[in-house]
Amino acid sequence: MSEVLNLTGFIRDVKYTACLTESLDRVCLEQFDVNESRAYGIIEAQNTEVAYSKWVSPKRIRSYPFARIYNTYNASKILTIIPIIKDEGRDGDLDKLQYSTVSWMNLLNIYIVLGYYENAEKSQKTKQENKHKLTKQKFNNEFIKNQIKEILNYKQSALHWNKSLLKDKVYFDFSTGS
Repeated sequence: MSEVLNLTGFIRDVKYTACLTESLDRVCLEQFDVNESRAYGIIEAQNTEVAYSKWVSPKRIRSYPFARIYNTYNASKILTIIPIIKDEGRDGDLDKLQYSTVSWMNLLNIYIVLGYYENAEKSQKTKQENKHKLTKQKFNNEFIKNQIKEILNYKQSALHWNKSLLKDKVYFDFSTGS
């Protein structure tokens, strides 16, 4: 018969350096276009900067966003841009932001920028021309940039920002998880 060993404790003073990260391109906030920029980099603004990564879907298993987040992890302030919903059309998938994603970003101290797609094209891929599927979704860039400006001036933790974002701008009930 095997024994079960239960350990309890508290981890404090976590220190580390992310290894094997890629170098980050820098872009001025005024020239930043979320739809044209790389998947990760550094946004510079008046005497401050923030590392960013972006997701193409709120679903974590489809586009592997954690690899992009990892590349930003040595920065002192990090944000990630996530679409709150991605509708791929009647014959496509409908992906929605899950609370577990928000929880992970809180634990990693990453500020969330919620975006929405305002434009898309009908897919013309082979074998999909007769289906009702969308592709090439485009974020509303000004909406994204306004949130980034707020984060650059925000002085509390990512946890506070993310919780406020979901309560005040999206309305997410933390007691029920919906």
